[in-house]
Amino acid sequence: MRRIVAIGVLAGMLAACQSTQAELQPIPGSITYGGQPTQRLQKSPVGSIVPHTFTDQWGERVRETYILQPDRSLKLVDRVYLDNPFD
Repeated sequence: MRRIVAIGVLAGMLAACQSTQAELQPIPGSITYGGQPTQRLQKSPVGSIVPHTFTDQWGERVRETYILQPDRSLKLVDRVYLDNPFD
């Protein structure tokens, strides 16, 4: 009986570890910081990748990747710190 309870607890812990990744939030300098841009990308096809490189508030270079959604909004999907000495 204890083995069944232990297996159930371990299975629950494992399921909790496999949760989906949290959505990235824009930071100062991001295209979508403070909301979506007022000018929409009208000629780009839906699903286009939009790269954006900028310097954040701490002076580090950041590269973000956006994907153009069907409603012409941009979705932030990736962020990489280019000057991070620990990577």
